Amino acid sequence: MSEQRSHAPQEPQRRPRVSRNQKKTHRTKAASALLYVLFVVGLSAVLATVGWIWANDLLALNKEYTSAIVKVENDEKFSDVVDSLKDNGLIEYKFLFHLYGLFSNASDKITPGTYELNTDMDYRALVTNMSSSSSTRQTIDITIQEGYTIDQIFQLLEEKGVTTVEQLQDMSANWDYNFSWLKDLPLGDYHRLEGYLFPDTYTFYLGEDPKYVINKMLVNFESKMEDYMDQFNEESKYSLHDIVTIASMIEKETDGEDYAKISSVIYNRLENTNAETQGYLQIDATLVYLNGGKVPTEADKAIDSPYNTYLYKGLPAGPISNPGMTALYAALNPENTSYYYYVLNPETKKHEFTKTYAQHQALVEKYGVEE
Repeated sequence: MSEQRSHAPQEPQRRPRVSRNQKKTHRTKAASALLYVLFVVGLSAVLATVGWIWANDLLALNKEYTSAIVKVENDEKFSDVVDSLKDNGLIEYKFLFHLYGLFSNASDKITPGTYELNTDMDYRALVTNMSSSSSTRQTIDITIQEGYTIDQIFQLLEEKGVTTVEQLQDMSANWDYNFSWLKDLPLGDYHRLEGYLFPDTYTFYLGEDPKYVINKMLVNFESKMEDYMDQFNEESKYSLHDIVTIASMIEKETDGEDYAKISSVIYNRLENTNAETQGYLQIDATLVYLNGGKVPTEADKAIDSPYNTYLYKGLPAGPISNPGMTALYAALNPENTSYYYYVLNPETKKHEFTKTYAQHQALVEKYGVEE
């Protein structure tokens, strides 16, 4: 018989015991994963919300409508422009506009001027509408009267918001404008352009570059005088500067109707130095130019200046105002007279002309006016 083997009963396999710590670790990992998911979802929601808010500002979406006049000064910093946009309620986030400006070179595109902007404009439109070609750039029509001095013109342009007196003076004194008839007028003194800023009605941008403001008036002068330029050469008895100087005095002295007669008096005195007037023009308007626009006094006749036609013979150093075309034409075409004097009749407000000093003195006494 075969030998039977006895087998001991086998014990059932035991599952590995999970410790309490291991269970806690599993729960922690699950919670962390859930928190991470919630964090990511939350952060995405926050970023989406913030991004949407920024996008609204960037793209001008869902904004309450408002408009504002924004002035960009010459040499103004980009940060100042951004501050102005924020202060006027046109943008909400300055840092975002700075960031946009950095990537779009916005600071190079913005031009000094005064612009009408609104909250319908996104960042790109705001920059575009502050450029030189902007249709929103504000303009103004300004009439410059005949006989205004350069100081009066510059003051008017500043008062109207076109540019400043200081900037105009700088451009007048130091910018070399490309006109052949200015080549003999040295740089350095803004009065060198006195007489050449042609009186007219101009349309200027508010905050315009002063160089362009002056150039526009000089171009107008050249256009008006184009038909007469050929007569000025080295053989001419009178230069263009002389003619403008004569016209500037006519403009300040005329009663509005006697341009050519006033011109004849000036030429008679200039060209007949042996006459009673001995080559002295004795134009009161030159004293007014020197004394700051006041009624001239006897003391003013002693002011030592090349503009003083009582103290120095011949023409003054330069124009004393900016004449219009009627005065310029009279300077080019004086009436043929023998007059050397004129007196303003206080009743008619018209000049009466005489040939001799005795006749002149009789009218002075008759009307009780100062000589």
